[in-house]
Amino acid sequence: MDLETVVAYRRAATRDDLALAPGERFVAGGTWLYSEPQVGTTGLVDLTGMGWPSIEERDGGLRIGATCTIAELVAHAAGAAWPARPLVAHCANALLASFKIWNAATVGGNVCRSFAAAGMVSLCATLDGDALVWRPDGGEYRRSVADLVTGNGTNALAAGEVLRAIDLPAHALGARTAFRKVALAELGRSGAVLTGRVDADGAATLVITAATERPTVLRYDRLPDAATLRRAVEGVTGYYTDPLGTADWRRAVSVALLEDVREELAA
Repeated sequence: MDLETVVAYRRAATRDDLALAPGERFVAGGTWLYSEPQVGTTGLVDLTGMGWPSIEERDGGLRIGATCTIAELVAHAAGAAWPARPLVAHCANALLASFKIWNAATVGGNVCRSFAAAGMVSLCATLDGDALVWRPDGGEYRRSVADLVTGNGTNALAAGEVLRAIDLPAHALGARTAFRKVALAELGRSGAVLTGRVDADGAATLVITAATERPTVLRYDRLPDAATLRRAVEGVTGYYTDPLGTADWRRAVSVALLEDVREELAA
């Protein structure tokens, strides 16, 4: 789609270039940005010129640059040795996106758009993804991806802040994982994505995304029994209704499919 209000484009190469003028917005892959009119946007600042490494291995963990494409991350995980690697492809395939989109859309862009059904949010919330955010005053801070997303399409980023990278820790990459997804149409957007992992020390993390407006992360010292998990999932707030599913349906499928995740991890 042509963005008829945009009259300026510049490619950022240094951190100083990230200072936004009125009406400017950051762009990386742009797959969502160009999908609908952007009223009020008069200029684009392209982050792909910053030269951030797509993927770096650090102390057994993984740093994913915000401009890393989904295709690059999937390819890297396919050749990795860490046990959690299958979750990357599962979450990427949960997106309503073609292979062409995979090669343009970025991990950071998917997280910053913060839709409930964002597959990279599902991945990062499950693997304790930690967001490194640059402030416009030259400072920076960290916040978990699960906490960065505040609602369906909203997040905690302030004006002018930039997601620089996402760090996945070694203990999460070394975990066993499981994944379930449901949608009302075969090629429709996810109505619920249920994920989980069990760390080497037995600690369990179970996550609901797409069914709730923001990530729901349930943590246990050990995998809970079925009744405990059911009560927790039924008591979660944030299930919502839209044309792709009602809140009651989302709650019901989350109960059933997160139990499937629990059983797979227990086995």
